[in-house]
Amino acid sequence: MTDAPILVVGAGQCGLKAVETLRTGGYDGDLVFIGAEPHAPYQRPPLSKAFLKGEMSRDRLMLKPDRFFQEKAIQTRFGEAVAAIAPERREVTLAGGEHLAYSKLLLTTGTRARRVPLEGTDLAGVFHLRELADVEWIAANLDPSMRLAIVGAGYIGLEVAAALRVAGYNVTVLEGAERILRRVVCPEVSAFFDGLHRDHGVDIRTSTLPSRIVGAERVEAIEFSDGNRLACDAVLLAVGAEPVTDLAAAAGIGCENGILVDTSCRTSAPDVFAAGDCAAFPSARYGRTIRLECVQNAIDQGKAAAQAMLGTPVAYDPLPWFWSDQYHVKLQIAGLSDGHTEIAIEGAPSDAGFAVTYLKEGVPVAVDAVNQPRAHMLARRSLATPTAAEPAAAAAGTA
Repeated sequence: MTDAPILVVGAGQCGLKAVETLRTGGYDGDLVFIGAEPHAPYQRPPLSKAFLKGEMSRDRLMLKPDRFFQEKAIQTRFGEAVAAIAPERREVTLAGGEHLAYSKLLLTTGTRARRVPLEGTDLAGVFHLRELADVEWIAANLDPSMRLAIVGAGYIGLEVAAALRVAGYNVTVLEGAERILRRVVCPEVSAFFDGLHRDHGVDIRTSTLPSRIVGAERVEAIEFSDGNRLACDAVLLAVGAEPVTDLAAAAGIGCENGILVDTSCRTSAPDVFAAGDCAAFPSARYGRTIRLECVQNAIDQGKAAAQAMLGTPVAYDPLPWFWSDQYHVKLQIAGLSDGHTEIAIEGAPSDAGFAVTYLKEGVPVAVDAVNQPRAHMLARRSLATPTAAEPAAAAAGTA
């Protein structure tokens, strides 16, 4: 069984970094890279930004040319889904029935769009935005004459709202919470982006939940609990993502808001590892188990998983950072702000250039930088070492 290949299941950015690291790290055995989508790995962040706006071609979206996999002797099985894992036999079963043995297995299955329990989500014109095919569907089926409703005012919902509003679409955003971006930013940052979208003509309705989507064969309107309706020609459901843990859970591998791993990306099953958006890992930095949905984590944890598989594990506990592009504004976030007790603001939100430092008992834990790249870089540097507690202004910096 030691001659069996290493299998990497999930052909996204995390899986790609893992197979690349395995080869550069000296692994010269058989290596199989499996992905359900019929594409080589591509960049996901531009899907709701540059690619959706037509500013990036499909070719530029791809992370590696086909020859990369040939040159690195990586066997690709794109367009093939894994149906089951049998850790006791060290084997996976593909959807077509083929069985593949493994010496080590890495799960980089990522996330999928969270489903909404609403009547009418199966109507034509109701869509999610998670994969390349979703954006290609938008290009083929929508045009600016249509009225678009977006359910969910998180990053994806607002990025799509910005991109399509610039393209001339009539856009309404519905958010169940009392403010947009409520789960990830403070009220001051929410208010700034709320005003930004309204200034660009987006109709934002907070504290508003649809009760059903109505239409004959195609969506015609969203109905609310009071019976009122919002007429629309298409609906984007953007209420977040959930980790893809089905395979792991069915195989008896520990899962809780993700596939549970240790600091070296090992799961509860022998020689089975997990990394990226689907993996929940213990963080000494935050004193709890966390799961991160961001490109940098996908890259870094994919590399860390490969190193562990090569026998040179590292203790993975990064400082998270994220970004979002909306219109001419770039929001860059360093750290996790949940649990903060106070904030300090540097700059004026009215000038579209400011930074918010989140503090917990006087210690900076996160920084939101709006059109302030220098503040973001200073924050990442100062927050990287938790013991280096600096004043809020120093952590936020000035541009």
